[in-house]
Amino acid sequence: MSEFNQPISGNDLARFSGPGTFMRLPQATSLEGLDVAILGVPMDIGTSWRSGTRFGPKQIRAESAMIRPYNMTTGAAPFETLNIADIGDLAINTFNLADSLRIIEESYDAILASGVMPLAMGGDHSITLPILRAIARKHGPVAVIHVDAHADVNDEMFGEKETHGTVFRRAYEEGLLEADKVYQIGLRGTGYGPDDFKEPQGWGFQHFLASELWNRSLHNMGAEIRRDIGARPVYISYDIDSLDPAFAPGTGTPEIGGLTTMQALELIRAFKGLNVVGCDLVEVSPPYDPSGNTALVAANLIYELLCILPERASE
Repeated sequence: MSEFNQPISGNDLARFSGPGTFMRLPQATSLEGLDVAILGVPMDIGTSWRSGTRFGPKQIRAESAMIRPYNMTTGAAPFETLNIADIGDLAINTFNLADSLRIIEESYDAILASGVMPLAMGGDHSITLPILRAIARKHGPVAVIHVDAHADVNDEMFGEKETHGTVFRRAYEEGLLEADKVYQIGLRGTGYGPDDFKEPQGWGFQHFLASELWNRSLHNMGAEIRRDIGARPVYISYDIDSLDPAFAPGTGTPEIGGLTTMQALELIRAFKGLNVVGCDLVEVSPPYDPSGNTALVAANLIYELLCILPERASE
């Protein structure tokens, strides 16, 4: 038996019972001894279209009870090499976006100061900006793999500078990322004009449009990104709307013509070996998918992210 935390087995306790944590892992009240902290950021006050992502972490946790600890395809067994726990939800201010972003940033400062790698369940995509601020203080400017239907590089939305659609412009302006090591994958949909993507490309952002990825395996592209990043610290931000709504309808700003779940698995698995210093999966909005399928997909993608994390020894 591993010395690390283990999910409760479905052979020991029926999967429809037990704790409401991610994969029914222990819920930690302290960061001591952890390698990875899974946390929820139940927030949707930064979104611009359909709300509901405040319910994302709770339903992702519920659907994650189905997942078993061993990856039959890749052979990964993250709970044998990493001590992982669910540390619950951040207590955001549901009436104040600016204050919520402050709470997220300060919470991440504390997590990172403990030497623990954070993996967040959103919540809308505005949570990524304060996370990157804390990550950059710890690691310096990082490479970013951003899988999304949208580039999130607006200058402002309704006069506001910090929203789910302005994250990566603010991160670029604040020097939180290495601009020529930002990979935005799955972009598509309609825009405001032909130059929407030109400015971030001028900063160095690399764009991979969904239409260029249709009917393709993403393994080789992922491997090329991995080689390009090398040993640099990298942050992975995965917006569930990168997937086609046929696979993930429960999201705030769905766009047709997206990635498949099979491509999502190929892409994440190709990143094995990267120096991942943090991840998030955002924009799951359960009210728009009563079946729970979107949250089930999200839970499995979070598990796949756990499977590619660098192994480290607990102190």
